[in-house]
Amino acid sequence: MIEFGFGPGVCGELAGGATREWLVTDGLGGYAMGTVSGLRTRRYHGLLVVAGETPAARRVGLVSLDPAVVLPSGARVRLGAHEWSSGVVDPRGFEYLERFDLIDGLPRWRWRIGDVVIERELAMAYGRPAVAVVHRLVAGGPVRLDLSAAGTWRDAHGERRADGPTPRVEPADGGAVVEGAYRLTGPDWTPEGQWWLGVHHREEAARGLHPDEDLWCAGRFSGTLDRPGDTVSVLAWAGDLAEEPPPAAQVVAAARQRHRAVVAAAKPADAVDATLALAADAFVVRTSAGPDVVAGYPWFGAWSRDTMTSYEGLFLCTGRADEGRELLRSYAATLSEGMLANTADTGRVEYNTVDATLWFLHAVSRHVTVTGETDLGDELLPALHGVVRAHLDGTRYGIAVDPADGLITQGGTPGTALTWMDARVYGVPVTPRVGKPVEVNALWINGLAGLAELTELAGQDPDELWRLHDRAREAFGKRFPTPAGWLHDVVDAPAPAYPLGGAAHHDDDLLRPNQLLAWSLPYAPLEPDPVALRRVAAGLFTPLGPRSLAPDSPEFAPRHRGGPADRDGAYHQGTVWPWLVGPFVEAYRRAGLPTDDLLTGLVGHLGEYGLGSVSETADGSAPHAATGCPFQAWSVAELLRVRRAR
Repeated sequence: MIEFGFGPGVCGELAGGATREWLVTDGLGGYAMGTVSGLRTRRYHGLLVVAGETPAARRVGLVSLDPAVVLPSGARVRLGAHEWSSGVVDPRGFEYLERFDLIDGLPRWRWRIGDVVIERELAMAYGRPAVAVVHRLVAGGPVRLDLSAAGTWRDAHGERRADGPTPRVEPADGGAVVEGAYRLTGPDWTPEGQWWLGVHHREEAARGLHPDEDLWCAGRFSGTLDRPGDTVSVLAWAGDLAEEPPPAAQVVAAARQRHRAVVAAAKPADAVDATLALAADAFVVRTSAGPDVVAGYPWFGAWSRDTMTSYEGLFLCTGRADEGRELLRSYAATLSEGMLANTADTGRVEYNTVDATLWFLHAVSRHVTVTGETDLGDELLPALHGVVRAHLDGTRYGIAVDPADGLITQGGTPGTALTWMDARVYGVPVTPRVGKPVEVNALWINGLAGLAELTELAGQDPDELWRLHDRAREAFGKRFPTPAGWLHDVVDAPAPAYPLGGAAHHDDDLLRPNQLLAWSLPYAPLEPDPVALRRVAAGLFTPLGPRSLAPDSPEFAPRHRGGPADRDGAYHQGTVWPWLVGPFVEAYRRAGLPTDDLLTGLVGHLGEYGLGSVSETADGSAPHAATGCPFQAWSVAELLRVRRAR
């Protein structure tokens, strides 16, 4: 694996250290997350963030363990870091950092105070909401180490203020229980109980959200570090509070061993593949319904479109086919009227995508093709045939096969955006893409071919599926190419002067990356045209992947910044989406174009934002600073998939 390390020039300067984030997960959707410098810049940062009934229903518990070193002289040096609503950063413990490393996916800090060096490592216990934090004296001593436990208990998307109820802290063996929700244990616990007022989160301010909250300092752990090798450790956990996790050092060692096993199971070709395989592990979680996928950290839960788009990279490229098989069965059980359920972050089950089900057809086909497990195809075949019948008959939101040409159309309703470009501003879709979107129909044609092969493998007659496929493929080849050389983004879209569903239609020829799927899927409807691909690359490709809209479009948004309306308005109007590098590189390969240097920027990005991972989005204009979730499932999955396909 790539080992990420930074010295005092990055750690001790907030522009570098506070913009690089680390993530450790518990396999359930919970996590510990923060920055290289130790400064919390998001409301989502904390050492114990606990998943609820769904991965999206997270609550923030233990926020920080602020270290303070008491030297033999009696001097007290604070090593924590907080920013306050006044703009002051105090304490400034990052100025004592001489090193930060991410090794085997686990963060490690080293502070130096003269000849005293103290190291911190942390890990989560896999399969339960528990974090272990180990402090070790590396050099110098003796010293006393105090650890102030500051926390809260709130929804991860909100904040808690001192004008509300005081957190309930009850004594427990070796520490305390906070709000009856999580427990802390460590050496020499001293209750304190005071509000830290006005803790500021600079990233929330930049996102136009409320940036401040108040934290409750529940108490302090203390221990003596007499000689190098001595440790002071703290455990924090939720769930069964009576069942204490193993000792903290064992939790860290077990996490390191497990991470190495995850990488070994993926059989990586090089250090980059190994790093991506471990990054992929963070998104695969187990819920009460079985395996699932967290779309992105820190704020997303499970979304069926993201799950199925990520499927091959997360499961088939990492040696997790057995988990993938279980997941595909579980998702198949959610099909209704030919549509895959989309479990929203609100906790409601919704059926509101035009493409997630088509990605599901693709995922099943890829699973059988890669693993040879034809029995899974046989088992799911009735459900998959039901998807095709439902689309032929017509299903929700006017999604149906147009009898005139065999292509998928979506009629849409006001306020809905059914493709992956689903951003809305004040309830109005920015890119409704009503009509026949190019990638939806590429997925439809791809899905019909894949299903026909599964049907034939099961000893059944695939002729009708091939007939549907051939008709749609022929219509696609006639309808989507533009005189400019690329493909229409949507055909048969309502003309701008007409209301949704009006009689007049036009074909949208804006240069967008959705057309890449028409050249890159296993059963793509078109053979890639090198000239067209080069034109697409000239308008869309950046070091972090394709833009969502060409810069010469009047609606191009160069920056994905500002408040929610500004960000949502720019989300698919020029913002870079790294996941699209998968279809881009695949199309280039099929066209016989060189691809060796297309992934260089994304590999370099692994150490820039979410360490060891790939961000959700980036600005459309240089320097293409990362935005959105620092850790995004389909970004990691597609980079890994397309690298493994070399």
